[in-house]
Amino acid sequence: MAWEWVAIAGLGIFHGINPAMGWLFAVALGLHRRSRRAVLWAVAPMALGHALSIAVVAGLVLATGFVFNGHAIRIVSGGLLIAWAAYHLRYGHRHRVRVGMTTEFAGLVLWSFLMATAHGAGLMLVPVLIPLCGAMPAHSSGPLLVSLAAVGLHTLATLLVTGAIALLVYDWLGVGVLRRGWINFDSLWTAGLAGTGLLLIATA
Repeated sequence: MAWEWVAIAGLGIFHGINPAMGWLFAVALGLHRRSRRAVLWAVAPMALGHALSIAVVAGLVLATGFVFNGHAIRIVSGGLLIAWAAYHLRYGHRHRVRVGMTTEFAGLVLWSFLMATAHGAGLMLVPVLIPLCGAMPAHSSGPLLVSLAAVGLHTLATLLVTGAIALLVYDWLGVGVLRRGWINFDSLWTAGLAGTGLLLIATA
């Protein structure tokens, strides 16, 4: 089951690269406060908020796994992913969470939690969590420990990449790199949501 853990870390790396998930805001805070330390300070609460959003979804997977079989969970999860992709395609760019430059730790945690939830970040872990948790005895601590490990690995990957890119942009590249050329991660993410949803339903 090595591929599941690679996928969990890979999604964390993707989230870390995506400017909407935090590093761009961290750079903006650093520039506003004229402090490299502010850039680094912002990354931790953002990672915490992201982890909380992921943990909510992992908890739902655990809870439903004790009630429904894997077939039903895959179909429902696939439908949710496709519906979320459609919503994100139509309204995602209009509904942005706004937190000011004077926000503190709690505000950054809330901002990150809402942004990760709005992007359906946790939903993308469902296809990986289902086989991982399903391989464990249902009424043991195995599924819970696996879910915690998945949330931890994903968050660590996101934290490291977010922090590295934030410092790279703040110290060397500058935010002008976004004007010179940048990948549309929102479009990639929407396509990924829809594609994963279809795959879940097709393999249910």
